[in-house]
Amino acid sequence: MTSYLNFTPDSEGFFGEYGGAMLPPPLIPHFKELTEAYEKVSRSPEFLDELKYIRKHFQGRPTPISHFRRLSEEAGGAQIYGKREDLNHTGAHKLNHCMAEALLAKHMGKTKLIAETGAGQHGVALATAAAYFGMECEIHMGEVDIKKEHPNVVRMKLLGATVVPVGEGAKTLKEAVDSAFGSYIGQADTAMFGIGSVVGPHPFPKMVRNFQAVVGEEAREQFEEMTGGKPDMVAACVGGGSNAMGLFAGFIDDEDVALYGVEPLGTSSNLGDHAATITFGEDGDIHAFRTLVLKDAEGNPAPVNTIASGLDYPGVGPEHAHLHKTGRVTYTSASDKEALKAFYELSRLEGIIPALESAHAVAWAMREAKNHPGKNILLNLSGRGDKDLDYVVDTYGFGE
Repeated sequence: MTSYLNFTPDSEGFFGEYGGAMLPPPLIPHFKELTEAYEKVSRSPEFLDELKYIRKHFQGRPTPISHFRRLSEEAGGAQIYGKREDLNHTGAHKLNHCMAEALLAKHMGKTKLIAETGAGQHGVALATAAAYFGMECEIHMGEVDIKKEHPNVVRMKLLGATVVPVGEGAKTLKEAVDSAFGSYIGQADTAMFGIGSVVGPHPFPKMVRNFQAVVGEEAREQFEEMTGGKPDMVAACVGGGSNAMGLFAGFIDDEDVALYGVEPLGTSSNLGDHAATITFGEDGDIHAFRTLVLKDAEGNPAPVNTIASGLDYPGVGPEHAHLHKTGRVTYTSASDKEALKAFYELSRLEGIIPALESAHAVAWAMREAKNHPGKNILLNLSGRGDKDLDYVVDTYGFGE
């Protein structure tokens, strides 16, 4: 790993002033046990060898990089490339940390995995990991997302997971996290919470980032082999931010590589119409950690809205808040309309149907390419759009 990854976060889980673990007393010993177990296995040759075996022989890693030639021609200017996490088993980057978390749970003697999910990609990945290791699995999902992402609900159930519908509040990702945490508190002796992104209390932001770093490590080597150099710009969508941190990890020490996080602007910049936390948020606490948060007039997490269920979160990973404050990463946004156009364009021009989440990064690349002739853009195509087909076609048609 690069030097930045080795010293960030600190021992208390802080990335600068963001992160930490503000836990209820009953969970403190369980998170202490988890932190100690992770620090031990992350240096264990046996654990790392088994994880490498799983990645190669079960997940299908390494995933390739594709040159989006026709999309680049359409956009004009820069050449656009994609790291194909849509080709990772289960169709997204999520399995990278889910298999590792399940392997860690196995080493800890746990028998059950509990988690939240928004778009369902994390839920499918954790259900897959549970099936692989012979564990129980309980996935909490908002009722709005259950309706939007029905194919993934079917997959989770087929894989043996119990899907818990969450009907409180906005019935989306934040409420799913709340529900899953509440369930975990009563089962912490035998279960592990498999958080789905670089969010939550320490050690999850560090742990998930490090498990996802395989994306950036592969991409760096592959891009060098393809082009003879490094990309000029690297971009990924940001909700919680795990796919972005995975790709950024390969380039974060390269000052000559510009990093971009693309947030969901939804339908407008008005509060409640988007989920662009870094763009419009302020310092605050959510789900037992310190980060940037979208807040309502009372200071509570605000309602959020985006076409992409996996980005539907009023907070963001604390490392992203830190990288924004230090200026190492530039955070921008793409609207629902732009993401939907990118969804159709990538499908028709490249034969790749992207997840709506990933389409935000594609939209940014299409928009920015013309401003950077002769440059190379590498984006994380973090998931495939099978899960979104029914919703997109039923709601918006075929984009003709």
